Amino acid sequence: MKMSGIGGQAVLEGIMMKNGDRYAVAVRKPDKEIEVEVKEFHGVGSKTGFKGLPFVRGVFNFVDSLVLGMQTLMWSASFFEDEEETAPDAQTEKKDGSASENLMMGGTVAVSIVLAVAIFMVLPMFAARFFERFIASKLVISLLEGIIRLAVFLLYVWAISFMEDIRRTFMYHGAEHKCINCVEHGLPLTVENVRMSSREHKRCGTSFLLFVMLVSILVFIFLQFDNVLLRLLSRIVFVPAIAGISYEVLRLAGRSDNAVINLISKPGLLLQKLTTREPEDDMIEVAITAVEKVFDWETWEKENF
Repeated sequence: MKMSGIGGQAVLEGIMMKNGDRYAVAVRKPDKEIEVEVKEFHGVGSKTGFKGLPFVRGVFNFVDSLVLGMQTLMWSASFFEDEEETAPDAQTEKKDGSASENLMMGGTVAVSIVLAVAIFMVLPMFAARFFERFIASKLVISLLEGIIRLAVFLLYVWAISFMEDIRRTFMYHGAEHKCINCVEHGLPLTVENVRMSSREHKRCGTSFLLFVMLVSILVFIFLQFDNVLLRLLSRIVFVPAIAGISYEVLRLAGRSDNAVINLISKPGLLLQKLTTREPEDDMIEVAITAVEKVFDWETWEKENF
């Protein structure tokens, strides 16, 4: 398998595929037609040299994925609002965007980050403090905190998988992975070949988030503070560092078939069995459309296979 460099994510009734600075969002509209938007996205820090630095680039990529993810999600959702709000003029206005919409999107991303840190970093720390009255070992308390953090994360993923909209999004997520696997295994990008491809992929965002949970356990074992305020601040301040380390692990996993790396990737691939579902053929068609707008897979396969 060769790495193509394509990445993506599922949106509402569609898929975004990104290759370099270009991305395409393909959405299956209520009338069953496929609408596609192709644009460029340069992201945070694109004009600085920091974005290419190991460990630092992971933080930039994480923020970029949140911003682009929210932007493409809002675009896809605009096709499924009330009929009077999706008239041609209103639709064009929504696609073009506005300063207020950009401000709202930035605020939503910021709130999402704050909530994620609060739920997955701060809450487990306070939950683990309950056991300090019974356990004197700081190492054990740190491990308990990590276990609680991991349990909260897994419970969250499991709980949202029962929501109807999320289940369909997970099906599109599966179509995204199947398309990328199809291309990276040198197969022509057809519905039949995509259907036979795996829906798990080592470079998935699900694996990244799981790496964040696991890396945080190791990091906070070595960051021991008796002062509660310092302990709280460490859970917030070190999030970028944890994201940076996790990104490098994910990046290495996507580029290597080493036995050790494959073993490290296993938990993330297992979790993807929950965050991806087998897609329908019309979902695969949407994914193929998005890929072909940003990636010449035929030329790439001739050069690599």
